[in-house]
Order: sequence, then C-alpha cells, then structure tokens
Amino acid sequence: MPKHRPGTTRRALTALIGILTGLLTMSFSLSGTASAAESGKKVPHPEDHWAGSQILKHEGGSTTGEEPPGLLATTEGVDVSSHQGNVAWSTLWNSGVRFAYVKATEGTSYTNPYFSQQYTGSYNVGMIRGSYHFALPDNSSGAAQATYFVNHGGGWSKDGKTLPGALDMEYNPYGSTCYGKSASAMVSWIKDFTNTYKSLTGRDAVIYTSTSWWKSCTGNSSAFGSVNPLWIPRYGSSVGELPAGWGFHTIWQYTSSGATVGDHNKFNGALDRVQALANG
Repeated sequence: MPKHRPGTTRRALTALIGILTGLLTMSFSLSGTASAAESGKKVPHPEDHWAGSQILKHEGGSTTGEEPPGLLATTEGVDVSSHQGNVAWSTLWNSGVRFAYVKATEGTSYTNPYFSQQYTGSYNVGMIRGSYHFALPDNSSGAAQATYFVNHGGGWSKDGKTLPGALDMEYNPYGSTCYGKSASAMVSWIKDFTNTYKSLTGRDAVIYTSTSWWKSCTGNSSAFGSVNPLWIPRYGSSVGELPAGWGFHTIWQYTSSGATVGDHNKFNGALDRVQALANG
C-alpha cells in the first residue's frame, strides 16, 4: 500500500483552490462585461439632439413658425431640451401655450441638465407637461433605455398634469439612419421599450416619429397604431401622410422656429383632450 504524503495532499488542495478561484473570477468578469454592455456606451454630444433635430436635417420643410391655417379645436404646445436652457415659461403661457414635452434622457448615459427648470417650470405656470426619451437603438436594449428613462424623469402620475412619456424615434445622429438594425429588429426594439415602459408606469408611451423614417426603418410597421399615441413632425401646412397603423395623429410638431423656444406643436383636440391623455 502506498504511503500517505501530506505534502502531496496540500499541493493538490492548493491547485484545486486556484482552479476554483479562477473560475469565480472569470464568472464575475463576464457578468461585469454583460452589465457594462447593457448599460450602453456614452454618446459624444447628446445636448445637440432634440425632438426633430434630425428630422429637419434629413427631411427639411418650412420653418417659418407661422401657425398652420384652418385648424379647429387644437391646443398649442412646445417641446424643449437642454438646447433651450432656462425657458421663459410665463412668456409661453401668456402666448397661449398649454402643454409641453421636455427631453429627459438619451441612451442610458445622458440626462438633461435643465430638466428640473423645464419640467417643473412648465408645471408651475399651469401647463400639462410630459417628458421624452431620445432613443439610441444601437446603444443598449429597449428595456434598458425605458428603465433609465423612468428612473430619470420619465415616470407618470395621475395628477391631471402629467402626460405619458414619449419615445423619440428618428434619424441616427451618430451613424446609419436605422442604427444598423433591420426593420424587424427595430420593431422588436421599440416593443421592448414600450412594453417595459408600460410595465413600469401603467401607461402606453407616445411615439414621436416621421412617416419617412418609420417607413425606412420599421418597414412601415402597423404594430403600434392601435395602442401608442402618435406625435408626428412635419414642418409645413399640413400633417400629411401618417405612418401605417395610425388613423389619426395626437400631436403635430408643425415648426422648429416658433416664438420663444422654436419647436411648437398642435394637440389634435381641445384642452380637455390633453387633460384626458394626462389622466389616462
């Protein structure tokens, strides 16, 4: 029978412990890598992007700031971002503006440094306001961005003054128009965002998009029209053709050069309809 050698046993245990430690280290390393990838990468100039910034660049249109003729039962609104800095909300209120959307986030690394002044300031003068998220579908998942949005100003409360959050889907300011995604992958990303937003807030997100971008990047999907209100940008005398699935628009961004802040909108209905959207 071979003799027991304590030194051999100790060496075997030391080797085994080394292997287990290596496996645990590798596991934590991979977990950390996955978490970092999910959180998304920082973007270079998020302060330069707001609802319609890429629409004007790619689609153009009249931006005289003049109110479109012949519109009945509409409510005037604006949308703002850090691009406007501190906003003169009293001036806008006195000019007839009654609702506002404020950019809260972009991707999963940017928050608007003027958000508090803009979001709270519009509320304090009496406006019904909401917040929006500038989407970067190649940066992180829809669920990750919806969660980041809700945690940084995109939430909702039934106070009669808070609109559901809006998802800004437009041309990629950093690269390829459709963020390197196929139409089916883009639709899946948007569903991931809207489903997560609904689960966190109980509300269906408003979708901001142009018909041209929607056709190019979702294959003109009709998957959202029956659920998500449409906020459409078109700088001209009429809304024009709508994306597939929507029989009507809820909000029309009709100019990027209106009075005081530039981006002005028409809600498709009187003030009581804006209140109805806020109340859910």
